[in-house]
Amino acid sequence: MSREIIALFGPTGVGKTTIAIALAARLCERGERPVAVSADALALYEGIELLTAAPTALEQAALEHRLVSCVPLNESVSVAHYARLAHTEIDALLEQGATPIVVGGSGLYLRAALTELDLAPPPPPGVRERWMGELDTHGPAALHALLAERAPWAAQRIAPGDRHRIVRALELAEIGALAPPRARSQLWSDEMRHPTRLIGLVMERAALYARIDARVDTLVAAGARRQVDAAERSGISATARKALGFQELTDGDLEAMKRRTRNYARRQLTWMRKLPDVELVDVTGKSPDDVVAALQ
Repeated sequence: MSREIIALFGPTGVGKTTIAIALAARLCERGERPVAVSADALALYEGIELLTAAPTALEQAALEHRLVSCVPLNESVSVAHYARLAHTEIDALLEQGATPIVVGGSGLYLRAALTELDLAPPPPPGVRERWMGELDTHGPAALHALLAERAPWAAQRIAPGDRHRIVRALELAEIGALAPPRARSQLWSDEMRHPTRLIGLVMERAALYARIDARVDTLVAAGARRQVDAAERSGISATARKALGFQELTDGDLEAMKRRTRNYARRQLTWMRKLPDVELVDVTGKSPDDVVAALQ
């Protein structure tokens, strides 16, 4: 299992899938068998492929993808569950002599795929629902104050308006799983499960934002709203509902969808700057083949 993993990380809209396909073609020319493993939190779900920009049938014909459209919409997948799936896929591919290309824009899921993270357990049934009820009744400020009483160090690291993280911290505190932070965060360590070449794709900001806006228009024209409506009717989990643009499409607010997507891309770039040993590659104005040629 000495073959190296290649990991492609980058903001939404930068062109990760097309570059992965071009890279796979180059690897095939060298006699390798590349297989993509998705590190996208929402691409796991079947039924919202347009919204998550999951690889199309043609793209999957050009490059086999794992962990795409494999989870029903009514299920919730934790990071720990994803990590087990990703490790199984990657280890099996390496055993078979294949070259895994881990592709994603979700920084936490990328790290979960490549490293061994000490991930907190999911809450027992009913605990999250109860805390969400408390949140709806009393508001985030009150729950943040409660967290400050129970775990001051945790409250200091969470903004008073961050509803999701406040609830997660309180439910972990309730089950005794809220541990103080390590001196050195696992998220930013250089430890990997296997030898990995980590490539970060970047693009000039104006060009990236233009691509994001154009992609939103394209996916809406392709029927993303119909997928959202169908997901609502079939019963979508709270986790799958976090897909970028789901709520905005439900509300019919395309400008809000574009704005939220641009903001997410900015956070992805911030995350990328913290990744150790990442090779930054500017793809502005370059074709996928040109990008791959520069990686040699």
